[in-house]
Amino acid sequence: MTDWDVAIIGGGPAGLSAAYESARRGARTLVLEKAVHPRYKTCGGGLIGFTVGAVADRITIPADDHIERAEFTLDGRAAFARTARRAPLLTMVRRPGFDDTLRLAAEKAGATVRQATAARALEQTADGVRIRLAGGEEVTAGVAIGADGSSGITARHVGVEYGQVDLGLEVELPIDGPRQEHWRGRLLIDWGPLPGSYGWVFPKGDLLTVGVIAARGEGERTKAYLRAFVDRLGLSGIEPVHDSGHLTRCRTDSSPLRKGGVIVAGDAAGLLEPWTREGISFAVRSGALAGAAAADGDLPRYEREVEATLAPPMRAGHRLLATFARHPGLFHAMLRTPPGWRMFERFCLGETSFDRTVERFPVRIALRLLG
Repeated sequence: MTDWDVAIIGGGPAGLSAAYESARRGARTLVLEKAVHPRYKTCGGGLIGFTVGAVADRITIPADDHIERAEFTLDGRAAFARTARRAPLLTMVRRPGFDDTLRLAAEKAGATVRQATAARALEQTADGVRIRLAGGEEVTAGVAIGADGSSGITARHVGVEYGQVDLGLEVELPIDGPRQEHWRGRLLIDWGPLPGSYGWVFPKGDLLTVGVIAARGEGERTKAYLRAFVDRLGLSGIEPVHDSGHLTRCRTDSSPLRKGGVIVAGDAAGLLEPWTREGISFAVRSGALAGAAAADGDLPRYEREVEATLAPPMRAGHRLLATFARHPGLFHAMLRTPPGWRMFERFCLGETSFDRTVERFPVRIALRLLG
């Protein structure tokens, strides 16, 4: 007999969403997390409507701000701003608090979360999956869910293939009262100087998250972009609380999501939006699908559901990124129009997705004309 019905490697949004869904269906569920919550995680921390909707039934989101106004620049030029007509565009969170709240919800649903416990290797057996932990202990489970990131052991085991790799750099800056008041309820998006790049400013109370992202292979130019961006904002004299970087890896369309009794979700599966590189909504949604399929003993269903719900917006995101990389000025100009702003607003609110957007006749024609 296995120790657990479902063992989840990784205690981020994907893993804890999987744990919540698995446990509430009655499966004996274990989460193995190498760190100890609350722990820092490099992340912009902006929750779009899809994320808010996915977690609203299990947690009260620990919000630091609600974004109602968005400002846009084109490498520092051609600035314009828009204000949301309805609900806030984004809910801002700090990942330590957000992830820890998800952990508490998973435990309340019946999952066991073992922190400071690193998984080193796994193998499939006739009865399920055997996981070897640091220190030599072994855990067995009927199904294993990999939510340990794109460089973790589960992605390698399943053979996840990545077709897009980007470098994100970010600083968390403590800000004084006047700056807090200036940035409260507003964000800034800057379309950057590198193909497909952009920068962001997200407020979180007494912290300001400033970051940039661009294709891997342009490390020095990406660092220079971040330095210039921070300096342009008048923030270069502030000592960061955190100064970090990470790689985001986006799966190929044919990449596997499962190998036998091991399935992968979130970053481990390479599930994120290719243009914006937004990953939290993909993490919580894919994690929930994985946990439900594992608890129900229907792993192929997980593959079908990801293909039906998450793969289409990813394909559309690839199309948008390819066009944006060649014509950032046109995207900036389009976003400035009332129809462009409405599409952005609806995406942030979770009322539409990129696959539905690119199928709208004007957008489809525009993308075709732009190549």
